[in-house]
Formats: sequence, structure tokens, C-alpha cells
Amino acid sequence: MTTSVSDLTTQAAISAIVAAHRGQRGPLLPILHAIQAELGHVPQEAIPLLARELNLSRADVHGVVSFYHDFRREPAGRTTVRICRAEACQALGAGALVTCARDRAGVSLGETRADGSVTVEQVFCLGNCALGPSVEVNGEVFGRMSADRLRSILDEAVSS
Repeated sequence: MTTSVSDLTTQAAISAIVAAHRGQRGPLLPILHAIQAELGHVPQEAIPLLARELNLSRADVHGVVSFYHDFRREPAGRTTVRICRAEACQALGAGALVTCARDRAGVSLGETRADGSVTVEQVFCLGNCALGPSVEVNGEVFGRMSADRLRSILDEAVSS
């Protein structure tokens, strides 16, 4: 098995993050967040490295990564659209936004387009209930989202 330059870079980034958090109690979650912030996702090769560095089992690390939906296994698209599916937004038409995203971007919730342009996800509350349905685009929350506005956002994401 050969190790590529990108694998070495990933391992070096993970090792540096672990070193920065080594003195903390229960550092796994902060380390995972830092890895995702640095690399855009938590790659599979991080699991055995973290298990070894933190004296945990691979199953423990994998369990945490797979339990929390905010940790990505693969890099997200250039644009990330998160549609709120909590009760208030659902009552105000979030289902239609999910249908719009699937039809316009050609992906289901939790998927990234093959061209890497957009990832569409669901989230259960963006804290913007009074202005539902709400959508988060690259970290910015938009309220009173309509299918027309969402189509425009998706079209721009795909074309850029």
C-alpha cells in the first residue's frame, strides 16, 4: 500500500489538530470539529489515527462521527443548502422546498451533486421559526424561503 502526498498532508493536519487539543479533557469532539473545519470533512483515515492518539477504540471514534449528523464523511459541495425540517418550517412549506431542491439540483437530502457544486441537507431547527420556512446557505440563514428563491439559489450554485 502506497501513501500519497494528500494522505500525508491529511495525516499531518490531523496530527497537528490532535497536538493542539491534547491537554483538554474529553478532546474528541473538539478535535473532530477542528478536523472538519480544516479539511471540510472527517475522512475515514482519521478514525484509526484518532483512536491511536487518544487511546480509544476505532469503534468509539466511529460511533461519535456517525452519531452526530454535522460531521461529514465526504467533502461538501461548494455551496451547502440546509433546509429546516422542524415542525414550524414543515407547517409553512419546507416539504415543497425539499421537492424543489431535489428537482432543481438533482440530489436528495444528504447528497452532493456529482460536479461538486451543491450539497443539500436537512436540519431540525435553524432557530428562525417565526420566519419559516427557513434555509441556511453557506452558513447564512434565510427566512420566508419560497421555491422560486430556492431555485434561484440552486441555479447560481450550479452555474458558479
